[in-house]
Amino acid sequence: MTPASTGASTSVGAVASVPPAHPGSQTVPESRMSPGGPGYRRMSLALFLAGVATFALLYSTQALLPLISGDFAVSAGDASWTVAAATGGLAVFVLPMSALSERYGRRTVMTASLAVAVTVGLLVPFAPSLGWLVTLRALQGAALAGLPASATAYLAEEVTPKALVTAIGLFVAGNSVGGMSGRVITGWVAQEWGWRVAVGVIGVVAVACAVAFRLLLPAPKHFRPGSLRPRVLARTVRDHLAHPLLRRLYAIGALFMTVFGGVYTVIGYRLTEAPFSLPQGVAGSIFLVYLVGTVSASAAGRLVGRLGRRGALYAGGGTTAVGLLLSLAGSLPLVLLGLVLITAGFFAGHAVASSAVGKTATVGRAQASALYQSAYYVGSSVGSTVGALAFHAGGWGGTVGVGLVAVAGVAAITLAGTRAARAAVVRPA
Repeated sequence: MTPASTGASTSVGAVASVPPAHPGSQTVPESRMSPGGPGYRRMSLALFLAGVATFALLYSTQALLPLISGDFAVSAGDASWTVAAATGGLAVFVLPMSALSERYGRRTVMTASLAVAVTVGLLVPFAPSLGWLVTLRALQGAALAGLPASATAYLAEEVTPKALVTAIGLFVAGNSVGGMSGRVITGWVAQEWGWRVAVGVIGVVAVACAVAFRLLLPAPKHFRPGSLRPRVLARTVRDHLAHPLLRRLYAIGALFMTVFGGVYTVIGYRLTEAPFSLPQGVAGSIFLVYLVGTVSASAAGRLVGRLGRRGALYAGGGTTAVGLLLSLAGSLPLVLLGLVLITAGFFAGHAVASSAVGKTATVGRAQASALYQSAYYVGSSVGSTVGALAFHAGGWGGTVGVGLVAVAGVAAITLAGTRAARAAVVRPA
């Protein structure tokens, strides 16, 4: 199916149709960004800051759940809805927002999404009840839905294929820095002034990131407007869901995020309760291990170069599983080491899977990325809710059990992909 038949953006494919620069030339000058080239550094910083704002806002209440539980006199499961509502709102709206980006442009949609999200973020501290807090968080997640899929599509269109994994890794690294700084800042601020002031501070930080993003991001050169007709969009989505590799990548993203969402929703309760009984600020500082995710996401391109895509996914899943098992220990240093491995494995696996979606989908890239992001954040909502329920029922071991089941799913799906690839090689033409 051609781009014209779907009405989707022709994106990168449009570059190949440009006539040669000189008569008789067989090569097309590369006009997309690459490391060291014009605009690449500004683009990288802009999307890095967008990633910081997205994750800082999206998970701004996660490290504060014990305080929110105490303030509203609710259980860990009830308080976890302040996280699940945000990720659920993103999961539901990411596909419609990606459709808008196909029609009106990636940069326009990302800018509008950040503007609405930071505005809601400034209202969150004034929520009078848990119900209002959950509602505002759902609205915030829906607004943020314009970021992830549009950013991935922007990179797939504007960055050279060889630099795509690295560029997406930098965006994911921004996610990790946002997640880390949001949790660390809120932990220490909340210890002194309460959770409401803490989420207000994150809102102000996100405003600064949003302004810098808009000033820095280069205007797109390869975007081609697509159609907003529901029938055309439905056909594009159906084609993506019919693609075996894309289906596997969507499931892998969801399962990785199930682990991550469960672990980091519950870890604050574990560290502030016996036997560790850490102060809120110290417990929040545990999220400094997100820096490991920054490194592992940025290194995803090199990992794929050495091990291949499936090898990198096996490595990410195996590292995550080892970290889960180590986190069962009663020793705080071993728990921290476990969190380091969980974080490294998750961010590496996520960067590999999300970049593979951008490479696999040659048309309707925003929709392909949106489906991945939708599955990814459904996994976050499931992980945060089920992980909290498992913790309530069986302690930290219950949460780890949920994570190990999800990692086993990643391994099984990757193995199925390996077998399918081998069968395709030996199948007669």
